[in-house]
Amino acid sequence: MSRLQYLFLVIFLLFFVSKSKAKEELEAEEEFSEALLLRPLPDRKVLAHFHFQISVPPTQTYVRHHHLFPKSIYQLVQKFRIRELELSFTQGRWNYERWGGYDPISSSVAKPPGVELWAVFDVPKNQVDSSWKNLTHALSGLFCASINFLEDSTTYSSPEWTFRHSGNSLRYGTLPREAVCTENLTPWLKLLPCRDKAGLAALMDRPSIYRGSYHSQKLHITVKEYGAVESNSGIILQQTLSVVLQPPNLGIPSKSKLQPSWSLSSLFGREVSGKCILSKSSHVYIQFEQNLVSELKRLEEATKASNTEVLSSGFSSNNPSFELSVSPNRVIKEVASSDKGTSVLFEFSVDHYRDLKPFDLKLNWKLPASWSCEQAPFHVSRFLMGSGNERGAIAISLTSTGKNVYKQGATEGGVCHFRVNIFQFVPWYVKVYYHTLRIYTDEQLQPAEGLVEKMRVSPSEDKVSPGVMEMVLKLSCGVKTAALTLEFDKGFLHIDEYPPDANQGFDIPSALVNFADFQTKMHFVEDDSLENAPILSNLKETRPVLAYTEVLLVPLTTPDFSMPYNVITITCTVFALYFGSLLNALRRRIGEEERLLKDKERRKGPLTMLLSRLSAKLRGKPIEPPEPSSSSTSSHLVSRKLISKILLVAGVAAIWQFYLE
Repeated sequence: MSRLQYLFLVIFLLFFVSKSKAKEELEAEEEFSEALLLRPLPDRKVLAHFHFQISVPPTQTYVRHHHLFPKSIYQLVQKFRIRELELSFTQGRWNYERWGGYDPISSSVAKPPGVELWAVFDVPKNQVDSSWKNLTHALSGLFCASINFLEDSTTYSSPEWTFRHSGNSLRYGTLPREAVCTENLTPWLKLLPCRDKAGLAALMDRPSIYRGSYHSQKLHITVKEYGAVESNSGIILQQTLSVVLQPPNLGIPSKSKLQPSWSLSSLFGREVSGKCILSKSSHVYIQFEQNLVSELKRLEEATKASNTEVLSSGFSSNNPSFELSVSPNRVIKEVASSDKGTSVLFEFSVDHYRDLKPFDLKLNWKLPASWSCEQAPFHVSRFLMGSGNERGAIAISLTSTGKNVYKQGATEGGVCHFRVNIFQFVPWYVKVYYHTLRIYTDEQLQPAEGLVEKMRVSPSEDKVSPGVMEMVLKLSCGVKTAALTLEFDKGFLHIDEYPPDANQGFDIPSALVNFADFQTKMHFVEDDSLENAPILSNLKETRPVLAYTEVLLVPLTTPDFSMPYNVITITCTVFALYFGSLLNALRRRIGEEERLLKDKERRKGPLTMLLSRLSAKLRGKPIEPPEPSSSSTSSHLVSRKLISKILLVAGVAAIWQFYLE
């Protein structure tokens, strides 16, 4: 009986252990979520922000074989020991004045034109550059782009203060002129479990996306497997696509203040036929930012059409300002803070929609609304000064947007101030003189020692490294305008270093301005359901307020590319005539041809000779016997002609060579 009890005890323990392991594996499984956030913009446009996230547990607790996580990305992470990576393809420029710059969405969506890549490696210092070069080649083949051009040491740098990560393990590079097309979007979509065949990704109609005013697709990888601190996050892959679209007006005058009504089918030309079957959550959100919410409340008070709150959790379908074709599953209100109002998110779940019943959300405006997006504390712009192809100057201008900066600014000695980090790097052929730095505040020249808190400069080296400048400015809270200028000389390139469109000019990448004392995030009421939506978790994260400047187009001294072409063509023509005539004269054998003709005549039969004699008698002409001395005479004449031709061609070639020297 004791043995039987012991056997039952062992079986029970094995069953309990297997159940616990199964539970752990269930908890530590891969997760995929998809979301779409739609936001009306003040200039009658709509921002569509797609967000896809795939998370995989650490390798120590999870096998290397993945069901959802793309194998190509996992191999990149493991081979190059990537700790964090961000790659973006952008077409157009984010309009900070109209579309905002002081909220989590705009801080993450706004990217410089072209390709931007930065990565943090977990390798020794002497292996960072080689890992970066190999990574650029791998990403270039993966996304069908010219990212491999970033392998050159003249195209990337290592910032220290601008990004969250510091040290020598960060590399940053950008290609301002890289064109973005469907060849880059297709491999990006192939990383999704359902690609663009199902779920929210099915809305990505190529013509609808690329006719937008702004388009940016981004890939962000966060790896928490490395390091001494253990984490349960493992690898997180975030793919975002942000598009600014112009809805059809449908008869509304362009000067009218009434916002155009739109739907998913009018924006993308498609409807949502259900979620991706592999996704854990699939939601569509409509966001009304705080200034729009204040405007809607003002319109409600003006119309006095309802006594209930417009944006209450109960949601009134007969709203006096707007109307939604589908009732939201939930209305998420942001917690009011002291420095700004509240924004509202309408959440719609697409879990229960199918092909026979597609999801087509429509927003219909009833009353005209006018508002402005939340602005960053300063509007940043960059431009060139000077004229000519010899020298010039770069100017960066900061103009106050009227935002109250005293709350975020620091106070030292009774004086309020705030910090601005500026990072820019220029190609080596733009030789910047950093000692010519001039700083102006409110149009008054100020000594740099009193405004520059710290500065790091790496002068450019010809064909080796670019010029890099990182600066932390310490400005007073009452400053309205600030500007800094740097003079530079334009270098000369070798003829082989010019691009095919050299006359268009050369690009200086966008400068990055970071307002260090200003951070943005959305405040929601703590709710466990928010954790199941990764896009809401990202909106709750604290983000720095960033701004990218314009890409500068610098004209350099360009040689006349037609002159080498003309010289090459005429030289090839002369040499062709010379060698053609020479070879023709040397290879021709006239004496041999005459001998062959005589042999042919000798081979004529008697019948042929008889006919020739008869023909000669009928014509009254004597029969002429062959002259034996004709061959020698003709050979003599030919030899003279041959020698004269050779001498003539040789003389022309000698004269041409003399004039070339």
